[in-house]
Amino acid sequence: MAQPVLFEVKGNIAIITLNRSNKRNAIDQDLMMNLCNSFERFSKDSEIRVGILTGAGDTFCAGLDLSSPITGNIMDFMDIWKEIDKPIIGAINGHAITGGFELALNCDFLIASENASFADTHAKMGIHPGWGVTQLLQQAVGIRMAKQISLSCKFFSARQMLNSGLVNEVVPREKLMGRCMEIAREIASVNQEMLGVVKKLIEQGGDGTHREGMLREREGFMNFLAKMEVLKK
Repeated sequence: MAQPVLFEVKGNIAIITLNRSNKRNAIDQDLMMNLCNSFERFSKDSEIRVGILTGAGDTFCAGLDLSSPITGNIMDFMDIWKEIDKPIIGAINGHAITGGFELALNCDFLIASENASFADTHAKMGIHPGWGVTQLLQQAVGIRMAKQISLSCKFFSARQMLNSGLVNEVVPREKLMGRCMEIAREIASVNQEMLGVVKKLIEQGGDGTHREGMLREREGFMNFLAKMEVLKK
């Protein structure tokens, strides 16, 4: 039986692949638990600096597998994800639907193949959202576009999502992983301590006012200058 989640390390980059292609990588109990384990391994391995999340086959993730109810705490793996302080790139290789769309939204940014598409069908399916779509989507594309996506439950192409700001780049399908690895290597090459600081400051910016964000950055900068002065002595 194939592993529902594959974990591959190339240098200091982890590639995490949802591996239920016969079920369009839909999330069942086994996949969710394996994804939790993969996130923990990624988080705790000090040699790994960047992660790439993708799907096997022609689909990124079709969301929850409604034919196989999840009995465990479905929120645990999102809590684990939120504790990760390393960047995760979403390599969107096909459909990202509902819960799969939410997985994509929780990545730090998205690179999509030309055949990728996105749909939030919570309202159509009568499923209550729980992994962040109502908040993360509007941060990415604005509240009006978020309403159109989530209320219409229609599919939107990678190009449409590029124009809306959800996707950073759209590349030919055969070049998707190569481009994601290229970006991951760039990220892995920078000062990792400062990368973590900058990542956190950006994320905190969405939790308060513009002024609060500026004050946090300024305070950190003043502390940085003070440390530099100490090192000079």
